[in-house]
Amino acid sequence: MNRQKVIVRTSVIGILANLFLAGFKAAVGLFSNSISVVLDAVNNLSDALSSVITIIGAKLSAKPADKKHPLGYGRIEYLSAVIIAVIVLYAGISSLIESIKKIITPETPDYSATALIIIAVAVLVKIILGTFVMRTGRKVSSDSLVASGKDALMDSIISASVLVAAVIYLIWGVSLEAYLGVVISLFIIKSGFDILRETISRILGERIDGDLSKEIKQEICSYENVKGAYDLILHSYGPETLIGSVHIEVPESMTAPALDVLERRITADIYQKHGVALTGISVYAVNLSDPETDTLFHQVEKEVLSHEHVLQIHGFTLDKATSTAVFDLVISFDLKDRKALYEQINEELKKNHPEYTFYITLDNDISD
Repeated sequence: MNRQKVIVRTSVIGILANLFLAGFKAAVGLFSNSISVVLDAVNNLSDALSSVITIIGAKLSAKPADKKHPLGYGRIEYLSAVIIAVIVLYAGISSLIESIKKIITPETPDYSATALIIIAVAVLVKIILGTFVMRTGRKVSSDSLVASGKDALMDSIISASVLVAAVIYLIWGVSLEAYLGVVISLFIIKSGFDILRETISRILGERIDGDLSKEIKQEICSYENVKGAYDLILHSYGPETLIGSVHIEVPESMTAPALDVLERRITADIYQKHGVALTGISVYAVNLSDPETDTLFHQVEKEVLSHEHVLQIHGFTLDKATSTAVFDLVISFDLKDRKALYEQINEELKKNHPEYTFYITLDNDISD
């Protein structure tokens, strides 16, 4: 089924379920004078609104590319997730304020067997709904659906706590309504912050999925004359649009026409198999078949990789006419002062190989 249709269908199910629950909870809360049940009903309404926003985001993100936005509108889905997070935060803060008011001026709740049954059913419905929505969201790579699913599962915990508070009141006569409302509000606020943090992280640009990165690099290295694939960078313009670049090592003897054919094959095959558009393939021209180059490379590699935080070197070339060696150095982000290690390695190579000049590029650990 079409990804957009799956998102819309799942969101509609969420809207109907939340409206159903909100109506019953609101009636129970008002009749039993229960602030926690009323707040739970309001939370269901905010969930329904979140599903509406998810549908709007899915529809807008599916708009075809145009002159103003040549890479499409896929990132609108990230913005819709931000809006959902803001709605959740607003609901949580509003609930917190109302709960504090009830602590200051308490009211006695009046639960009935019907109210307890409805709350128990709500817990079950929310667990089923949350699990379904979250799994579907992960299946179709929809941040908005995943956020809605997590929120629904959080609601099931909240509803369960309301049920526990009601039982405690009926058995021991102790009303925890207002205090429970504060706890519920804090849970809602935390959920909103979590959704916001995760979505902003995606907008900023996260590390490429390790499995995808390894698959693409292995695929590229399977081509004849490709000695290695490095620096794979992918930019997300929505869950279904990944655009990026990669560096490949090839023999320095390859001609421009041969490179052109190779790059076109790689670009077409990677897009067909992985849905990733490689708009740029840069080339490292290497010649490790030369004895002097090969010897120097293995000496340098051994010395450089002896440092704990060095992950790899690549793109090694030697200009024998000027005795100049060039390569890229990848140092882990786990090391706080990467530049200090880079300078240390530079000095060590100058000392160990004074007959050569080294030009080292400090590269980032971009992908696995």
